[in-house]
Amino acid sequence: MTTQGALRGNIAGAAAAIAFTACDVVAAAQARVRSQARATARGKGGAKAGPRRLAAVASGGRRAVVVGGRRAKTIDVHAHCVIPEAYALLGRKVDDHRGPGIGEVGERRIREMDAQGIDMEALSINPAWYRTERDVVTRVIKIQNERLAEFCARYPDRFVAFASVALQFPDLAVQQLVDGVKKLGLRGAAVGASVADDEFSDPKFHPFWAKAEELGVLIFIHPQSTPDLARRFKGNGWLANTIGNPLDTTIALSHLIFEGTLDRFPGLKICSAHGGGYLPSYAPRSDNSLRVAPDMDTGVKLKKQPTEYLRQMYYDTLVFTSEALRHLAAEVGSNRLVIGTDHPIPWQDKSIDHVLKAPGFSDKERRAILGETAARLLGIKL
Repeated sequence: MTTQGALRGNIAGAAAAIAFTACDVVAAAQARVRSQARATARGKGGAKAGPRRLAAVASGGRRAVVVGGRRAKTIDVHAHCVIPEAYALLGRKVDDHRGPGIGEVGERRIREMDAQGIDMEALSINPAWYRTERDVVTRVIKIQNERLAEFCARYPDRFVAFASVALQFPDLAVQQLVDGVKKLGLRGAAVGASVADDEFSDPKFHPFWAKAEELGVLIFIHPQSTPDLARRFKGNGWLANTIGNPLDTTIALSHLIFEGTLDRFPGLKICSAHGGGYLPSYAPRSDNSLRVAPDMDTGVKLKKQPTEYLRQMYYDTLVFTSEALRHLAAEVGSNRLVIGTDHPIPWQDKSIDHVLKAPGFSDKERRAILGETAARLLGIKL
Protein backbone atom coordinates (compact mmCIF):
# COMPACT_ATOMS: atom_id res chain seq x y z
CA MET A 1 0.00 0.00 0.00
CA THR A 2 1.25 3.48 -0.90
CA THR A 3 2.48 5.45 2.11
CA GLN A 4 1.86 9.12 2.67
CA GLY A 5 5.59 9.75 2.53
CA ALA A 6 5.82 8.18 -0.91
CA LEU A 7 2.83 10.18 -2.08
CA ARG A 8 4.46 13.40 -0.93
CA GLY A 9 7.55 12.56 -2.90
CA ASN A 10 5.63 11.71 -6.05
CA ILE A 11 3.80 15.03 -6.18
CA ALA A 12 6.41 17.37 -4.72
CA GLY A 13 6.85 19.13 -8.05
CA ALA A 14 3.14 19.75 -8.46
CA ALA A 15 2.77 20.95 -4.89
CA ALA A 16 5.52 23.50 -5.39
CA ALA A 17 3.42 25.22 -8.02
CA ILE A 18 0.50 25.85 -5.65
CA ALA A 19 0.42 29.33 -4.17
CA PHE A 20 -0.89 29.85 -0.65
CA THR A 21 -1.42 33.05 1.31
CA ALA A 22 1.97 34.44 2.27
CA CYS A 23 2.78 35.49 5.82
CA ASP A 24 3.47 39.06 4.75
CA VAL A 25 0.05 39.28 3.09
CA VAL A 26 -1.63 38.02 6.25
CA ALA A 27 0.39 40.48 8.31
CA ALA A 28 -0.73 43.28 6.00
CA ALA A 29 -4.35 42.22 6.42
CA GLN A 30 -3.98 42.20 10.17
CA ALA A 31 -2.40 45.66 10.02
CA ARG A 32 -5.40 46.93 8.04
CA VAL A 33 -7.80 45.48 10.61
CA ARG A 34 -5.88 47.11 13.47
CA SER A 35 -5.85 50.41 11.58
CA GLN A 36 -9.60 50.20 11.04
CA ALA A 37 -10.12 49.40 14.72
CA ARG A 38 -8.11 52.46 15.76
CA ALA A 39 -10.07 54.61 13.33
CA THR A 40 -13.35 53.30 14.73
CA ALA A 41 -12.16 53.91 18.29
CA ARG A 42 -11.52 57.55 17.38
CA GLY A 43 -15.06 57.78 16.04
CA LYS A 44 -14.09 58.49 12.41
CA GLY A 45 -16.78 58.53 9.79
CA GLY A 46 -19.49 58.91 12.39
CA ALA A 47 -18.97 55.34 13.69
CA LYS A 48 -19.48 54.57 17.34
CA ALA A 49 -16.33 54.49 19.41
CA GLY A 50 -14.94 51.05 20.33
CA PRO A 51 -12.55 48.57 18.71
CA ARG A 52 -13.68 46.18 16.02
CA ARG A 53 -11.88 43.04 17.10
CA LEU A 54 -13.53 40.54 14.76
CA ALA A 55 -12.96 40.60 11.03
CA ALA A 56 -12.59 38.51 7.91
CA VAL A 57 -10.76 40.40 5.18
CA ALA A 58 -9.54 39.49 1.72
CA SER A 59 -5.93 38.32 1.65
CA GLY A 60 -4.61 37.44 -1.78
CA GLY A 61 -7.99 35.95 -2.68
CA ARG A 62 -8.46 34.18 0.65
CA ARG A 63 -10.43 35.64 3.53
CA ALA A 64 -8.08 36.13 6.44
CA VAL A 65 -10.04 35.71 9.65
CA VAL A 66 -8.78 37.90 12.48
CA VAL A 67 -10.05 37.67 16.06
CA GLY A 68 -8.82 40.08 18.72
CA GLY A 69 -6.08 41.33 16.41
CA ARG A 70 -4.76 37.83 15.77
CA ARG A 71 -5.05 35.74 12.61
CA ALA A 72 -7.23 32.71 13.36
CA LYS A 73 -6.64 29.51 11.43
CA THR A 74 -10.00 28.09 10.38
CA ILE A 75 -10.59 24.35 10.07
CA ASP A 76 -13.77 22.79 8.67
CA VAL A 77 -14.40 19.28 10.01
CA HIS A 78 -17.52 18.69 7.91
CA ALA A 79 -16.60 18.72 4.22
CA HIS A 80 -17.57 16.05 1.70
CA CYS A 81 -16.09 14.59 -1.43
CA VAL A 82 -16.75 11.59 -3.67
CA ILE A 83 -14.22 9.41 -5.51
CA PRO A 84 -15.79 8.66 -8.92
CA GLU A 85 -13.92 5.37 -9.42
CA ALA A 86 -15.04 4.01 -6.06
CA TYR A 87 -18.56 5.31 -6.53
CA ALA A 88 -18.81 3.40 -9.82
CA LEU A 89 -17.99 0.14 -8.01
CA LEU A 90 -21.03 0.81 -5.82
CA GLY A 91 -23.20 1.22 -8.92
CA ARG A 92 -23.57 4.94 -8.34
CA LYS A 93 -22.81 8.10 -10.29
CA VAL A 94 -21.23 11.24 -8.91
CA ASP A 95 -24.01 13.25 -10.54
CA ASP A 96 -26.47 11.43 -8.29
CA HIS A 97 -24.88 13.08 -5.25
CA ARG A 98 -25.82 16.60 -4.20
CA GLY A 99 -23.10 19.21 -4.00
CA PRO A 100 -21.62 21.04 -7.01
CA GLY A 101 -18.01 19.95 -7.49
CA ILE A 102 -18.23 17.13 -4.96
CA GLY A 103 -16.16 14.87 -7.22
CA GLU A 104 -13.26 17.35 -7.36
CA VAL A 105 -10.62 18.15 -4.75
CA GLY A 106 -8.43 20.82 -6.27
CA GLU A 107 -8.49 24.38 -7.56
CA ARG A 108 -12.26 24.83 -7.64
CA ARG A 109 -12.69 23.61 -4.08
CA ILE A 110 -9.79 25.74 -2.85
CA ARG A 111 -11.29 28.86 -4.47
CA GLU A 112 -14.57 28.17 -2.69
CA MET A 113 -12.76 27.63 0.61
CA ASP A 114 -10.86 30.89 0.11
CA ALA A 115 -14.10 32.77 -0.48
CA GLN A 116 -15.59 31.37 2.73
CA GLY A 117 -12.46 31.97 4.79
CA ILE A 118 -11.73 28.27 5.36
CA ASP A 119 -8.02 27.51 5.65
CA MET A 120 -8.31 23.73 5.90
CA GLU A 121 -10.93 21.06 5.35
CA ALA A 122 -11.10 17.61 6.91
CA LEU A 123 -12.46 15.60 3.98
CA SER A 124 -14.93 12.78 4.48
CA ILE A 125 -17.00 10.49 2.28
CA ASN A 126 -20.54 9.60 3.27
CA PRO A 127 -20.78 5.82 3.79
CA ALA A 128 -22.98 4.45 1.02
CA TRP A 129 -21.50 0.96 1.32
CA TYR A 130 -22.79 -0.56 4.57
CA ARG A 131 -24.77 -3.23 2.68
CA THR A 132 -22.04 -3.99 0.13
CA GLU A 133 -20.39 -7.43 0.06
CA ARG A 134 -16.94 -7.83 1.52
CA ASP A 135 -14.75 -8.14 -1.58
CA VAL A 136 -16.35 -5.16 -3.33
CA VAL A 137 -16.30 -2.93 -0.27
CA THR A 138 -12.66 -3.81 0.35
CA ARG A 139 -11.79 -2.43 -3.09
CA VAL A 140 -14.00 0.61 -2.59
CA ILE A 141 -12.35 1.55 0.71
CA LYS A 142 -8.84 0.96 -0.60
CA ILE A 143 -9.44 3.29 -3.54
CA GLN A 144 -11.07 5.96 -1.40
CA ASN A 145 -8.46 6.03 1.34
CA GLU A 146 -5.56 6.12 -1.09
CA ARG A 147 -7.18 8.96 -3.07
CA LEU A 148 -7.87 10.89 0.13
CA ALA A 149 -4.21 10.49 1.12
CA GLU A 150 -3.17 11.75 -2.32
CA PHE A 151 -5.30 14.88 -1.95
CA CYS A 152 -3.77 15.58 1.44
CA ALA A 153 -0.25 15.06 0.13
CA ARG A 154 -0.88 17.30 -2.88
CA TYR A 155 -2.34 20.12 -0.77
CA PRO A 156 -0.89 19.58 2.72
CA ASP A 157 -1.76 23.10 3.89
CA ARG A 158 -5.40 22.79 2.84
CA PHE A 159 -6.62 19.27 3.52
CA VAL A 160 -6.57 16.42 6.00
CA ALA A 161 -8.99 13.52 5.71
CA PHE A 162 -11.02 10.92 7.57
CA ALA A 163 -10.58 7.30 6.50
CA SER A 164 -13.52 5.36 5.12
CA VAL A 165 -14.24 2.06 6.87
CA ALA A 166 -16.55 -0.89 6.15
CA LEU A 167 -18.23 -1.15 9.54
CA GLN A 168 -20.54 -3.97 8.44
CA PHE A 169 -17.39 -6.09 8.80
CA PRO A 170 -15.93 -4.82 12.10
CA ASP A 171 -12.67 -6.77 11.76
CA LEU A 172 -12.12 -5.26 8.32
CA ALA A 173 -13.02 -1.78 9.60
CA VAL A 174 -10.42 -2.06 12.35
CA GLN A 175 -7.70 -2.89 9.83
CA GLN A 176 -8.83 -0.12 7.48
CA LEU A 177 -8.67 2.37 10.32
CA VAL A 178 -5.17 1.25 11.31
CA ASP A 179 -3.91 1.31 7.73
CA GLY A 180 -5.55 4.67 7.07
CA VAL A 181 -4.00 6.29 10.12
CA LYS A 182 -0.60 4.61 10.28
CA LYS A 183 0.17 4.05 6.59
CA LEU A 184 -1.70 6.85 4.85
CA GLY A 185 -1.63 9.60 7.45
CA LEU A 186 -5.42 9.97 7.68
CA ARG A 187 -6.67 11.60 10.88
CA GLY A 188 -9.49 9.31 11.98
CA ALA A 189 -12.59 7.84 10.35
CA ALA A 190 -15.93 9.07 9.04
CA VAL A 191 -18.91 6.83 9.78
CA GLY A 192 -22.69 6.93 9.46
CA ALA A 193 -25.04 6.97 12.43
CA SER A 194 -25.93 3.28 12.17
CA VAL A 195 -24.69 0.31 10.16
CA ALA A 196 -27.40 -1.25 8.03
CA ASP A 197 -29.87 -2.26 10.78
CA ASP A 198 -27.38 -2.22 13.66
CA GLU A 199 -26.68 0.46 16.26
CA PHE A 200 -23.09 1.52 17.03
CA SER A 201 -23.64 0.40 20.61
CA ASP A 202 -23.88 -3.24 19.49
CA PRO A 203 -21.02 -5.19 21.13
CA LYS A 204 -19.82 -6.38 17.74
CA PHE A 205 -18.54 -2.84 17.13
CA HIS A 206 -16.57 -2.72 20.38
CA PRO A 207 -13.29 -3.74 18.68
CA PHE A 208 -13.60 -0.75 16.35
CA TRP A 209 -14.28 1.71 19.16
CA ALA A 210 -11.42 0.18 21.16
CA LYS A 211 -8.99 0.65 18.29
CA ALA A 212 -10.13 4.24 17.70
CA GLU A 213 -9.61 4.94 21.40
CA GLU A 214 -6.19 3.28 21.34
CA LEU A 215 -5.09 5.31 18.32
CA GLY A 216 -6.46 8.50 19.85
CA VAL A 217 -8.12 9.55 16.59
CA LEU A 218 -11.35 11.39 15.93
CA ILE A 219 -14.45 9.58 14.66
CA PHE A 220 -16.75 11.84 12.66
CA ILE A 221 -20.40 10.77 12.67
CA HIS A 222 -22.44 11.83 9.66
CA PRO A 223 -25.98 10.35 9.42
CA GLN A 224 -27.57 8.81 6.35
CA SER A 225 -31.16 9.81 7.16
CA THR A 226 -33.22 7.50 9.38
CA PRO A 227 -33.99 4.62 6.98
CA ASP A 228 -36.70 3.09 9.16
CA LEU A 229 -38.85 6.18 8.59
CA ALA A 230 -38.48 6.40 4.79
CA ARG A 231 -42.23 6.16 4.20
CA ARG A 232 -43.03 9.02 6.56
CA PHE A 233 -40.33 11.22 5.03
CA LYS A 234 -42.02 11.25 1.62
CA GLY A 235 -43.51 14.49 0.35
CA ASN A 236 -42.45 18.11 0.36
CA GLY A 237 -39.50 19.46 2.35
CA TRP A 238 -36.82 16.80 1.72
CA LEU A 239 -37.65 15.43 5.16
CA ALA A 240 -35.35 12.43 4.75
CA ASN A 241 -32.49 14.88 5.15
CA THR A 242 -34.05 17.92 6.80
CA ILE A 243 -35.20 16.06 9.90
CA GLY A 244 -34.02 12.52 9.07
CA ASN A 245 -30.32 13.31 9.41
CA PRO A 246 -30.47 15.11 12.79
CA LEU A 247 -32.83 12.44 14.10
CA ASP A 248 -30.48 9.60 13.11
CA THR A 249 -27.60 11.26 14.96
CA THR A 250 -29.82 11.79 18.00
CA ILE A 251 -30.65 8.09 18.10
CA ALA A 252 -27.02 7.03 17.57
CA LEU A 253 -25.65 9.23 20.36
CA SER A 254 -28.45 8.21 22.72
CA HIS A 255 -27.62 4.53 22.25
CA LEU A 256 -23.91 5.18 22.80
CA ILE A 257 -24.82 6.88 26.07
CA PHE A 258 -27.55 4.60 27.42
CA GLU A 259 -25.93 1.31 26.40
CA GLY A 260 -22.73 2.23 28.23
CA THR A 261 -20.47 2.44 25.17
CA LEU A 262 -19.03 5.77 26.28
CA ASP A 263 -18.35 4.33 29.73
CA ARG A 264 -16.58 1.36 28.19
CA PHE A 265 -14.44 3.62 25.98
CA PRO A 266 -14.08 6.89 27.94
CA GLY A 267 -11.19 8.12 25.81
CA LEU A 268 -13.14 7.84 22.57
CA LYS A 269 -13.19 11.06 20.52
CA ILE A 270 -16.48 11.50 18.67
CA CYS A 271 -17.62 14.51 16.65
CA SER A 272 -21.16 14.69 15.31
CA ALA A 273 -22.39 16.60 12.29
CA HIS A 274 -25.28 19.07 12.42
CA GLY A 275 -24.66 20.09 16.00
CA GLY A 276 -25.29 16.59 17.35
CA GLY A 277 -28.79 16.44 15.89
CA TYR A 278 -31.65 17.12 18.29
CA LEU A 279 -30.05 15.63 21.40
CA PRO A 280 -28.41 18.83 22.78
CA SER A 281 -31.70 20.67 22.37
CA TYR A 282 -33.70 18.33 24.60
CA ALA A 283 -31.03 16.44 26.51
CA PRO A 284 -32.38 16.92 30.10
CA ARG A 285 -35.32 14.65 29.24
CA SER A 286 -32.75 11.84 29.10
CA ASP A 287 -31.87 12.40 32.76
CA ASN A 288 -35.46 11.68 33.78
CA SER A 289 -36.51 8.85 31.49
CA LEU A 290 -35.68 5.87 33.70
CA ARG A 291 -36.97 7.65 36.79
CA VAL A 292 -40.33 8.01 35.09
CA ALA A 293 -40.26 4.51 33.55
CA PRO A 294 -38.06 2.29 35.75
CA ASP A 295 -39.52 -0.78 34.02
CA MET A 296 -37.55 0.27 30.90
CA ASP A 297 -34.22 -0.07 32.71
CA THR A 298 -32.38 -3.02 31.14
CA GLY A 299 -29.72 -3.10 33.84
CA VAL A 300 -27.03 -0.99 32.17
CA LYS A 301 -25.63 1.13 34.99
CA LEU A 302 -24.18 4.40 33.78
CA LYS A 303 -21.37 6.14 35.61
CA LYS A 304 -22.87 9.60 35.05
CA GLN A 305 -26.10 11.35 34.28
CA PRO A 306 -26.93 11.00 30.55
CA THR A 307 -26.53 14.73 29.94
CA GLU A 308 -22.98 14.66 31.32
CA TYR A 309 -21.80 12.52 28.41
CA LEU A 310 -22.59 15.35 26.01
CA ARG A 311 -19.58 17.21 27.35
CA GLN A 312 -17.16 14.45 26.41
CA MET A 313 -18.10 14.54 22.71
CA TYR A 314 -17.66 17.19 20.00
CA TYR A 315 -20.12 18.86 17.63
CA ASP A 316 -19.97 20.93 14.48
CA THR A 317 -21.54 24.39 14.30
CA LEU A 318 -24.01 23.71 11.49
CA VAL A 319 -27.01 24.95 13.48
CA PHE A 320 -27.75 28.13 11.45
CA THR A 321 -28.71 30.76 14.06
CA SER A 322 -26.88 32.62 16.81
CA GLU A 323 -29.38 31.44 19.40
CA ALA A 324 -28.94 27.81 18.33
CA LEU A 325 -25.16 28.19 18.59
CA ARG A 326 -25.44 29.84 22.01
CA HIS A 327 -27.70 27.07 23.27
CA LEU A 328 -25.44 24.33 21.89
CA ALA A 329 -22.45 25.88 23.64
CA ALA A 330 -24.42 26.19 26.87
CA GLU A 331 -25.33 22.48 26.77
CA VAL A 332 -22.01 20.95 25.68
CA GLY A 333 -19.39 23.66 26.28
CA SER A 334 -17.86 26.01 23.73
CA ASN A 335 -14.64 23.98 23.90
CA ARG A 336 -16.56 21.11 22.26
CA LEU A 337 -17.53 23.03 19.13
CA VAL A 338 -15.80 22.98 15.73
CA ILE A 339 -16.63 24.56 12.39
CA GLY A 340 -18.75 22.50 10.00
CA THR A 341 -19.86 23.75 6.58
CA ASP A 342 -21.15 20.61 4.77
CA HIS A 343 -19.18 21.88 1.76
CA PRO A 344 -19.86 21.56 -1.14
CA ILE A 345 -23.46 20.81 -0.27
CA PRO A 346 -24.80 24.38 0.02
CA TRP A 347 -26.37 24.31 3.46
CA GLN A 348 -24.11 27.05 4.83
CA ASP A 349 -21.46 29.21 3.15
CA LYS A 350 -21.16 31.70 6.02
CA SER A 351 -19.98 29.43 8.81
CA ILE A 352 -17.18 31.82 9.71
CA ASP A 353 -19.54 34.78 10.07
CA HIS A 354 -21.85 32.55 12.10
CA VAL A 355 -19.14 32.23 14.75
CA LEU A 356 -17.79 35.78 14.45
CA LYS A 357 -21.19 37.43 14.83
CA ALA A 358 -22.85 35.24 17.45
CA PRO A 359 -23.00 37.22 20.71
CA GLY A 360 -21.72 35.98 24.02
CA PHE A 361 -18.43 34.33 23.01
CA SER A 362 -15.00 35.59 24.04
CA ASP A 363 -12.16 35.99 21.55
CA LYS A 364 -10.54 32.91 23.05
CA GLU A 365 -13.71 30.88 22.55
CA ARG A 366 -14.12 32.08 18.96
CA ARG A 367 -10.55 31.15 18.05
CA ALA A 368 -11.05 27.71 19.58
CA ILE A 369 -14.28 27.11 17.66
CA LEU A 370 -12.83 28.41 14.40
CA GLY A 371 -9.85 26.11 14.41
CA GLU A 372 -7.86 25.54 17.58
CA THR A 373 -10.03 22.72 18.91
CA ALA A 374 -10.13 20.97 15.54
CA ALA A 375 -6.37 21.36 15.16
CA ARG A 376 -5.85 19.57 18.45
CA LEU A 377 -8.24 16.76 17.54
CA LEU A 378 -6.82 16.27 14.06
CA GLY A 379 -3.14 16.74 14.79
CA ILE A 380 -2.82 19.93 12.74
CA LYS A 381 -0.06 22.38 13.60
CA LEU A 382 -1.24 25.97 14.04
